[in-house]
Amino acid sequence: MTRSRFSPAVLAALAVRVTHRDRKILRAVWDHRVLTSQQLTKLFFDTDTATRKRLLTLHHMGLMERFRPNRPIGMGAAPYHYVLGVAGAAVLAAEDGVEFAAFGYRRDRALGIALNQRLAHTVGVADFYADLTWYARRQGNARLVSWWTEQRCTAMWGESTRPDAYGRWAETGHILDFFLEHDTGTEPLDRVATKLDGYAALARSSTIVTPVLFSVHSDRREVNLRKRLLGHHAADLVPIATASRALPFSDDGPAGALWLPIEAGGPRLRLAQLALHWPQLGQQEATEPPDGSPR
Repeated sequence: MTRSRFSPAVLAALAVRVTHRDRKILRAVWDHRVLTSQQLTKLFFDTDTATRKRLLTLHHMGLMERFRPNRPIGMGAAPYHYVLGVAGAAVLAAEDGVEFAAFGYRRDRALGIALNQRLAHTVGVADFYADLTWYARRQGNARLVSWWTEQRCTAMWGESTRPDAYGRWAETGHILDFFLEHDTGTEPLDRVATKLDGYAALARSSTIVTPVLFSVHSDRREVNLRKRLLGHHAADLVPIATASRALPFSDDGPAGALWLPIEAGGPRLRLAQLALHWPQLGQQEATEPPDGSPR
């Protein structure tokens, strides 16, 4: 059925209507599993109106599907959440030069994120990515050089080290590699702290030390987490910084002065300033990421 539905003629007709930006949107939605309309505006558009018009077209073409999660009364309607559609998967499979069946897409799995308990967590990690990208789009001296999703990190490092993302941020000549732990408050703090064991093991095996950034949902949670992290034996090996998403809003998002190194009492630093705070990181091999493969 899939083969007849997406014959060469059908794919050719889609190719006429799908722009280069559309392909990037489809790829981003596939990589992140789900992206909201607000996130897609930050990543690819300049206005909400332009986002709505184009995403509606892609939805009508079957390239993406969408849903709106329920929200508590009084919070208003949630933004549309977009996942890859069957036609979008066919486009990306053709772009990758693989058969549709080998691409790994299943519609039930794509839409299953709508009922997944980790939906808020997945969207929260994507917020971090979208906010950094949005800031970089508006600044000439900043760039999100690399971003690996949780799935890619797991494929690289296995179950022992499972960051929510790995990124490389560059601003004003400073470069910081980091692992992201996006905390939503659902795990006990002791369990969150034990994640340092995996990062310490990776640092020892790769001989490359990469900071771990803990983004938590409240000021109180940050204070209590810092106590657990300070008492952890791996805190001497792995650089750590924390931030509370309850801090006053800044247009700079996670690139701004939100980050408090675990060994410091203040002031909070910009994301790029963490590279200066840990000068020993600059002594590592400049062409090596945490996995030891060429950048």
